[in-house]
Amino acid sequence: MSISQKFKEFIAPMDEDDVLEVEQEEDTPSISEYERPKSKVNHLPTDTKMVLFEPRSFDESEEIAKRLKENKAAVVNLHKLQRDYAQRTIDFLTGVIFALDGSIQKIGHNVILCTPRSVAVHGEISLDASEED
Repeated sequence: MSISQKFKEFIAPMDEDDVLEVEQEEDTPSISEYERPKSKVNHLPTDTKMVLFEPRSFDESEEIAKRLKENKAAVVNLHKLQRDYAQRTIDFLTGVIFALDGSIQKIGHNVILCTPRSVAVHGEISLDASEED
């Protein structure tokens, strides 16, 4: 018996009834066994590109969607499409942008800007010709 144990027994002697039982802990997984949370930081590529489109048919919308899936921003000029095809194109691209968690903005008459989540757009464009600052 060591001196420190003798001293402890002298100050607070333990009876046999006071013996503490230590419960066995269940095997808990170590920290390394837990799955580490995945980083949610989006690193912007240094070679971010913007692609310009001037579709002449609704079929070209698929090409725009491919570029958006490649994390490229797209400026789409719809002035060469008939009104109903332009609306279908906007509806299609809105769905693509929603799925990619991006954004779509009107930046001019029949011109839209589609951006994936990795591209941030700041500022606004006034589309009303009579409005002056």
